Amino acid sequence: MANFLTRTKSIDLATTHAADKQLKPTLSWPHLIALGVGAIVGTGIYTLTGIAAALAGPGMIFSFLLCGVLVLTAALCYAEMATMVPASGSAFTYSYTALGETVAWIIGWALVLEYAVGAAAVAVGWSGHANEFLHWAHTSPSLPFHTPLLPDNLTTGLFASAPILDLVQGKAHVDMSKAFLDIPAMFIVLVVTGLLALGTRESATVNIVLVTIKLAALVMFVVIAAPYFDAHYLKPIAPMGWGATPHADGRNYGILGAAGLVFFAFYGFDAVSTAAEETKRPERDMTIGIVGSMFVCTIIYIGVAITALGAMYYTGWADDRIPLVTILKHLNSPQAATWLTVAVLVAVPTVILVLLYGQSRIFFVMSRDGLLPEGFSKVNPKTKTPIALTLGTGVLVALVAGTVPLADIGVLANAGTLAAFIAVALSVIVLRLKQPDRKRVFKTPLVWVTAPLCVVGCAYLFIVGLPHLTHMLFLVWGGIGLAFYLLYGAWRSKLARGEQG
Repeated sequence: MANFLTRTKSIDLATTHAADKQLKPTLSWPHLIALGVGAIVGTGIYTLTGIAAALAGPGMIFSFLLCGVLVLTAALCYAEMATMVPASGSAFTYSYTALGETVAWIIGWALVLEYAVGAAAVAVGWSGHANEFLHWAHTSPSLPFHTPLLPDNLTTGLFASAPILDLVQGKAHVDMSKAFLDIPAMFIVLVVTGLLALGTRESATVNIVLVTIKLAALVMFVVIAAPYFDAHYLKPIAPMGWGATPHADGRNYGILGAAGLVFFAFYGFDAVSTAAEETKRPERDMTIGIVGSMFVCTIIYIGVAITALGAMYYTGWADDRIPLVTILKHLNSPQAATWLTVAVLVAVPTVILVLLYGQSRIFFVMSRDGLLPEGFSKVNPKTKTPIALTLGTGVLVALVAGTVPLADIGVLANAGTLAAFIAVALSVIVLRLKQPDRKRVFKTPLVWVTAPLCVVGCAYLFIVGLPHLTHMLFLVWGGIGLAFYLLYGAWRSKLARGEQG
């Protein structure tokens, strides 16, 4: 038995499991593309656009473009690994087969930041639109009733009362009269968790319908806003510079600084790879789902960002939690703004659904491999899904969504994602060297350019684009995870016990 630093999981046995720990294949490529688009298009374009505008002004177009190119390199690496190792677990499983158990654990632990924390960030973005809708319903003369409004401290998370950096340094204190719990954010997480617990195919089918609504809302925005495009609103193109300049509020300003945030808007395609074990024809459908959803969403993002910046000068909606709604109101289209708000309320929860799905599957596989208590990997005999694990994950995500502000959650989630992308690209390189003759249904094009570019690009964005506080929190989170692994997983994993499956 190899030591815990170097032992790897066999690719050939990665999909062999006991009957009560085997997920049922029910998905095809339309479900996968919908999962990808459902995860990618959400808070990033509907909400974080406003925060990105505050960081980079019109230069956020280049922030989106930079992230799109970088994420495309990662998507191509994911496609090769997902078709070669058609098992649940995404970057965790790929790292386990190529880089060893310790690295796999670190990546699996980092994926909690991507999926669980990312789902919380989306829920906070959804909450902003929910509050906008409640205000409209409360004052609208066209409705026969008036909805009650929640007080501000029940729509704002506990740690939003002051910058987290100031709270950590003792320069500020939590004011619960202004911020206590974001009730709408917690509510939507728990609702989506309940839907996900019903079953994979059922939730994926609902997801397809909601993704269609979400894309229709963005098309409506472009159609209404495009005629008002004014190129003068794009000048100066980079008012905060092209780099990432730290500011007293803990954020990095400039195009690269905004890229460190809007990177959150692009990931989600990798959640498709967590569905490999539940896909009927993974050797074909995984590539279509991963690359297809990434390509579609990149075009959508850049188109919407350019339209928004050209329709209204960015200072009018910078740092706005509902930027597209604000722009439509500015263009004297209040009815369209209301419909956009409704579409977000109905459809953006698909992002939460996919991210919660991915997180529950990561925990499931880590448990099945013995790195977490194996009771977590029990599947319900009727739905063939880990219901108890799904419900537990949902409760944890709801607590984060209810207490932490959007910008802080978003960049922390990005740290976990960047680490996962680096690991997947390294896995492609290592397996190309160690197992060059293994069958690869999809091969990463120009692999010796694409994979290294992914590694270097993600590492650079992690170091330069993310705020210092995010680096600190990431290291603390990683330290906690590594301690747990050394105390439990390193001695309790199946590989440690001489087992493979």
